[in-house]
Amino acid sequence: MQNHLKNELRNIISGKSQVRFGAIIQTITGYLNYGAKAGATTEELKQVRQQETEKLETFISKNNFWVDNIDFTQYVSEGAEQRVYLKDSEHVLKLNDAIYYSSWKDYFFSLLLHNFFFSDTAYELIGFSKDNDTVYAVVKQPYVSITQSTDLIQVKTFLQSNGFMNTRNNDYYNPELGIILEDLHDENVLTRHDILYFIDTVFYLTDSFWNDDSIIP
Repeated sequence: MQNHLKNELRNIISGKSQVRFGAIIQTITGYLNYGAKAGATTEELKQVRQQETEKLETFISKNNFWVDNIDFTQYVSEGAEQRVYLKDSEHVLKLNDAIYYSSWKDYFFSLLLHNFFFSDTAYELIGFSKDNDTVYAVVKQPYVSITQSTDLIQVKTFLQSNGFMNTRNNDYYNPELGIILEDLHDENVLTRHDILYFIDTVFYLTDSFWNDDSIIP
């Protein structure tokens, strides 16, 4: 069962299978068909990231994918990695500079994984914005109106039932899939009428995701 799921996720990451709002994300990750080599130094990672961003900007300009109609007066909140604005009564816009990831490709992989696991709050990539030489992905997501505080024990139980083991604090790991899922505190998982809504997730693929023998004893 897990091997079948892993193969399905591999196909989504590689663009061979579809996922909600995944087409444009898969197109861009295909365009950025390179990444940091294993064991790269910090300086090498910085260089790769800079080159990748330049290539991404070329894609954005060629495809008229810059977004210039964001209403910045509808500011909601911001964290280390993103700014949030109200789009309308049913959606928010999130501007993310992918600072949590070593590459833009890793960020786009995270979007695809989120849209697979949590399709009810799927990210729709609508374009990119630039501010003070920093490029931001602009994603649209359903607005979730909460009715109660989130019980993190319930979050833990839900994730464990789906193969994600708690590693520390609000971070999780699925040893059979080789996928890390982090930062699931009560502002990133909301509760509406006793239903959990994962609105901000940080997924990472480990080397074992690509291996067939990914089960860790």
